[in-house]
Formats: sequence, C-alpha cells, structure tokens
Amino acid sequence: MPVTSRRGLLFGTAAIGAGALLTACTSNEPEAEASTTPRDAADDKPGKRVTIGFAGPQADHGWLNAINVQAKQRAESYSDVTFVPTEGSNDTAVQIGQIDTLINKKVDVLVVLPGDGKALTQAGLKAMRAGIPVINLDRVFATPQAYRCWIGGDNYGMGLNAGRYIGEKLKDKPDAKVVELAGIDNLELTRQRTQGFDDALKTYPNIRKVARQAADFTVESGQAKMAQLLQAQKQFDAIWNHDDDQGVGALRAVDQAGRDGFLMVGGAGAKSAMDHIKADDSVLKATVLYPPSMAASAIDLARALGQSKGISGISEAEIPTQIAVFSAVVDRSNIDTYLPTGFN
Repeated sequence: MPVTSRRGLLFGTAAIGAGALLTACTSNEPEAEASTTPRDAADDKPGKRVTIGFAGPQADHGWLNAINVQAKQRAESYSDVTFVPTEGSNDTAVQIGQIDTLINKKVDVLVVLPGDGKALTQAGLKAMRAGIPVINLDRVFATPQAYRCWIGGDNYGMGLNAGRYIGEKLKDKPDAKVVELAGIDNLELTRQRTQGFDDALKTYPNIRKVARQAADFTVESGQAKMAQLLQAQKQFDAIWNHDDDQGVGALRAVDQAGRDGFLMVGGAGAKSAMDHIKADDSVLKATVLYPPSMAASAIDLARALGQSKGISGISEAEIPTQIAVFSAVVDRSNIDTYLPTGFN
C-alpha cells in the first residue's frame, strides 16, 4: 500500500472512537491551519529521535503480514524514528518475553498487537508502569490502564455494515435467507462481528439468518466450513464471510459445488477479494474493510507521543485515547478507489 500523508491515515481511514469525544478537522484552508493550539502543527518535520518497539503476533495470515509491512514502512518513512520489531509469535509466553526485552531496552514508546489482548494485559501494564507509553493495536487489553492509546478495527461496525449492505440488496425479496461464515469463535472480535450483523438484520423483517459456521481465518477452514454450509443449506440468498483469507477457501467450495444464485460479502479487504469484485466473476460482490493501515497510524501515534506532540487535524495538544478505524463497504461502485489498498 502506498505511503500516504499522516492526516490521510489518521482521518481518511480512521474515525475517532466514541470514548475519545473528539472531532476531526480536515480543512486545508489557511484559517483552519492557524489554530491556537499549544503544539507545533508541522509534525511531519524531523524532530526529537524516538525509538519505537513493535511487538505483534506471527504473520501467518495475510492481514497480519500487512500489519507488519505497514508498521515497518511507516517507521522507515521518518528520519527521526528508530524501529525495533520483535519476531512475531502466537505463543503468549513468548510474546510477553519479547515485550519484556523491549522494556529492558528502554524503548521510548511501545506498539503492541497482542495475540490475545486479555492474556497480554499484564505486559502492557508493566510497560506503562516502567514509564513507557503503549499504543495498543487492535486486539484490546483488558484494562485501559495498560495502554496510553488504543487504535484498532471496529468489529461491531464491520458486521453492522455487512448486514446493512446485504439488507439493502435483499429488502424487496420475500422470505430472504442468509448464512454466516464467522471467524474464530473464542475471539471477542468474532462475537462483535456477529452481533453487528445480527443487529443490522433486525431492521429487515423479511430476512432470516438460517445458518452459521465458525471457521479459523484460514483458506483450508474456509473451504471446509463453506462446504458444510452448502451441503446443509440447499438455498439461500446471501452469505457474510468474516475474513477474506478464509473467503479464498469459501469460493473454492462454491466453485466445487457448482453453486450460485446468492451474493457473498467478505471482510478485511484482501487484494484477491477486490480483484474478484472488480472482475465481477464470482458470487463475491463486496468486502467490508478492516484496514491494516491502522499499523501505520499506530507508528504515527507512537512518534507523536515520543515527541510530546498532538496530531494534525484536531485541536487537542495530546493524542486521543481511542481511535476506531471505519469499516467501509467496497463493491463495484467504489472498487477503483479502494483497490490500491488491497493486501496480499
């Protein structure tokens, strides 16, 4: 994904969470720039050197790999940032040890995407107590005391927007049926995506969700679970698939079964999904973004913290405590806008 302006990352792809109670100002007019804020608005210029530690899970998934790439590329775009990443791990004990190492190195700011937010909470608390501010990326710690700022995806909004999109497509169809191919059920994010989807469907009394299968965010699980859904449901009108990686397998199952007559909405924004949407060559007609550019924004926030700055576009002298990225729906009507953001 091309490196964009800092304002574009923070306020083009991100919306301030309700807990932050902040309003973004994106005007480029001179009057807007001449704000009476107690900070330097020209925060893209080199400043105090900042060492940013980065700890994330193993990049065994397209989205997670894109997270690592986004963070690294953004850090390298700043001449005043030293980037110290760990080798990603899905083992909680290993990731805690890696964070301990970064704490011992006395990095200025720590960016953490925990494999399990609740399990890594003590590591975040330890860093904060050591005087190292933490940017909690996506999977949230169990307490806000474990981070200075959280930035991540809006999982509820992701499901809500998928449900609204499907609802509008099927609103005039009597007794419409939908199915759901969820992610990993023991993750809170999966439950939030399902809840958002279910809440959206409540406003469409003609639509019923008739089946749900949980997969594991992998191609193989997507194929196996989709095959089960197709076998059990001889007719339905739409499917909400939580993840584009498992969606690759789901589309294979659809092709193998020779099924059509329904639309599929994916999740995350993988390039493979966007290519199908652009070509209009499958049942996949849309995907709901979960943009990995949040990792680049996390580096922006970490640098701002290390340099005691706020962020462009808002009046506050400090960065907010919560930023939730917006889950836009991408279909053929806007695919050209979002296609460059697709990740492998």
